[in-house]
Amino acid sequence: MAYLLIVLAYLLGSISTAIITCKLMGLPDPRTVGSNNPGATNVLRHGGKKAAAITLLGDALKGLVPVLLARFVFGIEDYTWLILIGIAAFLGHLYPVFYGFKGGKGVATAIGVFLGVHFWAGLAFIATWLVMAKGFKISSLAALIATALSPVYFWVLSDGHGWLTIGVVFMAVLIFWRHESNIRNLLSGKEDKIQSREGAESITDED
Repeated sequence: MAYLLIVLAYLLGSISTAIITCKLMGLPDPRTVGSNNPGATNVLRHGGKKAAAITLLGDALKGLVPVLLARFVFGIEDYTWLILIGIAAFLGHLYPVFYGFKGGKGVATAIGVFLGVHFWAGLAFIATWLVMAKGFKISSLAALIATALSPVYFWVLSDGHGWLTIGVVFMAVLIFWRHESNIRNLLSGKEDKIQSREGAESITDED
């Protein structure tokens, strides 16, 4: 059953909330405007707060639902299997089979996975993200700081569960890889501040 859940998690992760939301709301395809990234921040900048909020929630649920399904429907409590199922959903978001394997950057989906696997570690990630976004007002920087700290949170709060921490490290490395352009912009001082089409601040990330 765990193997089937991994496949289903990947397929669910492959559904792009950003693309579907923008299409239903009559907004530009996020792959054709701004950063060309199908994530909440790009939707925020070109579609507004409502579309971005739907995108953020949908992307997080893609990571959360498969893990909760494994835990509470099929009784899987082993951290190793849970993080593998979460990673499958995460990889679906990054490399979606339905969109030519070109997806988002993974932060919101990772949050969903983290909350499902270990609620308190996931909450620590969110708290870090919120504090950093409020302080620096740069979405990608907040996400990267929270991502860098996530293996520490999971290691400490899971009492040193090795495979779980390794899985989180794997996800963190991919998030940094997908944020390569953001890192270059941060180093050159060109990264955009957090703001929507209406100019209102938000704390979503290009996920």
